[in-house]
Order: sequence, then structure tokens, then C-alpha cells
Amino acid sequence: MSSKKRPFDSADSADTAGRDAIIARARREQAERERTYRERALKLFPWVCGVCGREFGGKTLRELTVHHKDHNHDNNPPDGSNWELLCIYCHENEHAKQQAADAYGAATPREEPDAPATYQPFADLADLLKRDTKTKE
Repeated sequence: MSSKKRPFDSADSADTAGRDAIIARARREQAERERTYRERALKLFPWVCGVCGREFGGKTLRELTVHHKDHNHDNNPPDGSNWELLCIYCHENEHAKQQAADAYGAATPREEPDAPATYQPFADLADLLKRDTKTKE
């Protein structure tokens, strides 16, 4: 007699249903938060990407996203001062730059910038050329 194993028993089914409910609720709440500040941002700002200048409307409006300038998604002032509208490509690029700065370190505003290079490799070139033409004569 071979007994067939079922992929999930009732306990697994209950765990899966509970987990699915939690995930669904979290996604719903996130979508609601995004919808509220996205709708406000779309009313406040022209439908143009703040970086590349591409215009949006109709079906392409879904590609226009709200970027939080300070990267804090809970900072949603009513005047929209922490937001900018970016296309999905520029938005991804902004977050990639932030991740690179976090990974490799960026200069802080109080930090002294590196001293500029002072070496001028061609500073004496004119003198060298004059000497070279005099020796050939």
C-alpha cells in the first residue's frame, strides 16, 4: 500500500492563508499611502520628469513616480516640498546613486573637500619648445 503525500496539509494551509492575508494587507496599506501622496503630487506638479524632462499623460502617466528627496517615505508634507516627479528610469537612477553613496561613502557637508590638483604638466612647454627651435637653428 502506497500512501500518497499531499503537498500541504491543513496546518500548512492555515499558515499560508495567514501569511497571504498579512502580505495582502501590507500591500494594500502601502498602495493606499502611495496613492494619497502620489495623487497630491500629481495635482501639485506638472506631469514632467524632473530629471530628463519627459512629459507624461494618458497611459504613460503610470511611469511617472514620486521621489522623496530625503529618501524618507514617511515625510510627506502637504506642500510637496519633499517630493519630485521622476520617470521610473530616473527614479531608479536616483536610488542607485544613493546606494552607491551609502556603500562607498560620500563627502558630508562639513567635511573638507580634497585639495585640487596643482601640478601643471604643460606649464614649461613653451620654454621647452623655444629651446628646441633654437638648438635646431
